[in-house]
Amino acid sequence: MRVEFLGTGTSQGIPVIGCSCPVCSSQDPRDDRLRSSVLVQACGRTLLIDAGPDLRQQMLRSGVQRLDAVLLTHEHMDHVGGIDELRSFNFLQGRAMDIHANEATRSAVRTMYHYAFAEKRYPGVPQLELKEVPDGLFRVHDVPVLPITVMHHFLPVLGFRIGGFAYVTDAKTIPEAELDKLRGAEVLVLNALRREEHISHLNLSEALALVRELRPVRAYFTHISHLLGTHAELEAELPEGVSLAHDGLVLELPEP
Repeated sequence: MRVEFLGTGTSQGIPVIGCSCPVCSSQDPRDDRLRSSVLVQACGRTLLIDAGPDLRQQMLRSGVQRLDAVLLTHEHMDHVGGIDELRSFNFLQGRAMDIHANEATRSAVRTMYHYAFAEKRYPGVPQLELKEVPDGLFRVHDVPVLPITVMHHFLPVLGFRIGGFAYVTDAKTIPEAELDKLRGAEVLVLNALRREEHISHLNLSEALALVRELRPVRAYFTHISHLLGTHAELEAELPEGVSLAHDGLVLELPEP
């Protein structure tokens, strides 16, 4: 299984428009962060987790020529704002794109992209097949996927576990039953927005506490804001086995 981080930034990305802080003005390419998204290649299939507003740039940069399905964590714009770009894959593959999401996210996608679901559709609009995510393990084509429900303040958000890879973004709290689904992961990805407390995101200390509790083989932090600090300074203080993810980072894991 191959996992590529297409984006590791928060909703504004890094650099932030109009900001000249040390992170936004950093010359380290690891500090340039598009909106959070990952590409998973497993069992001969290619899956995308989240389709944010940087999707076109991410697909071109990574040379993605085939996409079998999309998994959406939730309906916020930094996670769904690039769905219209999926029409390129409609043209390439000659079929609608399967999009797996919870009920609230499916409803939001229908509203945001109403023209894609109209009875009389304009030629060339994206073809989207919205699919329900069940409570337990399910298969996306041949890939086994376990959904994990976490809380983004008062909003339920989906994380996903595919074999030994577990991905959670935009979490503030995780119910105990859902935490159990993350135990034993080889790679655990968590959001770590900044150092200070935040109402709807894990901060750095909270993310580190979860890593200590869940004890994955390796942990990576994503959905990072410019308030967290530069990649280099954070890497120097993180414990062994814990790293900041960065755009373009590729991980290799056993097939699920």
